[in-house]
Amino acid sequence: MRPMRDSLLAVLVAALVALLLGPGQAAARESGFRHYVALGDSYTSGPLIPLQRLDPLGCLRSTSNYPAQLAWRLRVRSFTDVSCAGADTADMAAPQRVPLGVNPPQLDALRQHTDLVTLGIGGNDHGVFGTVIDTCPELRESDPDGAPCREHFTVDGTDTLLAAIADTRRNVEAVLREIRTRSPGATVLVIGYPRIAPPTGTCPRVLPFADGDYAWLDSVEQALNGALAAAAATVGRARFIDMYPASLGHDACAGRDAWIQGKDTNPLAAASYHPRLSGMTGVATEIHRVLTS
Repeated sequence: MRPMRDSLLAVLVAALVALLLGPGQAAARESGFRHYVALGDSYTSGPLIPLQRLDPLGCLRSTSNYPAQLAWRLRVRSFTDVSCAGADTADMAAPQRVPLGVNPPQLDALRQHTDLVTLGIGGNDHGVFGTVIDTCPELRESDPDGAPCREHFTVDGTDTLLAAIADTRRNVEAVLREIRTRSPGATVLVIGYPRIAPPTGTCPRVLPFADGDYAWLDSVEQALNGALAAAAATVGRARFIDMYPASLGHDACAGRDAWIQGKDTNPLAAASYHPRLSGMTGVATEIHRVLTS
């Protein structure tokens, strides 16, 4: 039943994305990919971006996330999206309990004939993203002009989050090796995270961090992307898609141009600190460009 359901879903997604992109961008050519599997966390699944899928509801998986848009652009023959909000690398090989259900091990979606895989994972390992979001806004009031969050996570001169990210690299390497085992002929793309903080300036009403913590937040995210790039290079036959160049000018402080929602959740558009529809389109566009250039 799953292939039939996924095929029907792909048709519905194609129609929705065609409407979203408009007639000027609606043309797409079949890429030759037979089976595309999307693995990842909430930056892949797309919490609250309409329309949300129900399988399971707790994964907050959008029918307009970047995997869905990419599948339509590439005209893949079969598309399976098993990304899930809150997922970390451990959930690639084990069931993930979510509100109102369980997401099966994401790697179980892979088949011997799978020929395209995208992997967007790592931000939830050791709770890096969640810990930063939960901690830093509360610390801002203590030193709004300083860097209280960076100081909070620095112990005996060591940035504990950066140390944790080093372990994330090894976790992602293990996932990539398992992908190679299960789908040896697949094109494997490791998707980097787009910018959250701007390279300069602040916007405390949208991103309530202390002024000095903006650069630190950006350094943590760049370290995470660096770990993903290194994992892809170490395992080999996997390509890292760097979203930093493409997302310049689209950070959470960029107003209408922002790809990332700020601190306030929009229940009909995006969860706080997560990609908007425009961000998903930006990621899909960059992946498509890399695959077809």
